[in-house]
Amino acid sequence: MKCFAVTMGDPAGIGPEIIAKAWRQQPAAMAGCFVAGDVECLRRGAAVVAHPPLAIARIASPAEAADVPPRCIPVLQVGEPARTLPPLGQVSAAAGRMAADAVLWATRAALRGEVAAVVTAPLHKEALSAAGLPYPGHTELLQAEAAAHAGVPLDRMPVRMMLANDELRTVLVSIHVALRAALDAVTFDQVLETLRITDEALTATLGTRPRIAVAGLNPHAGEGGLFGREEIDTIVPAIQAAQARGIRATGPFAPDTVFMRARRGEFDAVVAMYHDQGLIPVKYLGVEKGVNVTLGLPLVRTSPDHGTAFDIAGSGKADASSLLEAVAMARKLVRS
Repeated sequence: MKCFAVTMGDPAGIGPEIIAKAWRQQPAAMAGCFVAGDVECLRRGAAVVAHPPLAIARIASPAEAADVPPRCIPVLQVGEPARTLPPLGQVSAAAGRMAADAVLWATRAALRGEVAAVVTAPLHKEALSAAGLPYPGHTELLQAEAAAHAGVPLDRMPVRMMLANDELRTVLVSIHVALRAALDAVTFDQVLETLRITDEALTATLGTRPRIAVAGLNPHAGEGGLFGREEIDTIVPAIQAAQARGIRATGPFAPDTVFMRARRGEFDAVVAMYHDQGLIPVKYLGVEKGVNVTLGLPLVRTSPDHGTAFDIAGSGKADASSLLEAVAMARKLVRS
């Protein structure tokens, strides 16, 4: 059985700690996983979590992870070992580069079929930029790698971000862009493509076509054009086109109530028009339970629903719950 690659995240943040804490708290949940990253960074993270720290076993290939004893963390060294560890809690190009290299290695391994899934610990967007990476986050990096592997232009590999927990799933039309750019991204094609990707992904997971609620862009979903015409001119036509394809999409609904309705069980997912509109409700229900899933990729990728938490890096306070949920979600998606 193929292993799951867990990327270490930004080594200046809490990624190595939550990975070590997950292995310490629930070794059975991490069975069949290994870490792609830097051995010494993981040793530092393990030392923060437990005394004596969990052992780190350096492996040369994913297959060797199965031979590592429980409560021992298998780490595949990506690139040359760090000579100097990046300072905790500080943005640095070196940390951004190490984090990106781990994701690139794991993504390429998944695309080659060498690992079953990729679970990514948090990156820091400023560190990525400082390292010269042209991607604002994981989603864009994964999309570019998948497109390159398939030999297609970027626009032929459309992906979407889904944030999910036990109570709510939200899928975003646009992700890491300025709010003004997010408004421009609410086009007929973008909304329809989001509905298509959501329907396809959740049908595979649920075993039946999902009930998708579409959030309006404007307050009260535009109130019949009183507060904006995006719903009338763009969102409604996209919903109608989706319905013509058999997609069970309805709306647009007032964005201040649609998430509550989905939480009550009226819908299987909500398509939100921009990043914060969709992420605030999920994170409010508990960051420790949220999972980020990239839809539309030819591989399974999940991630915790939180950032690098530089302010508590090295303190041992970081919670591994969301990482454990991300691993559990990856297993579920691989089986579906």
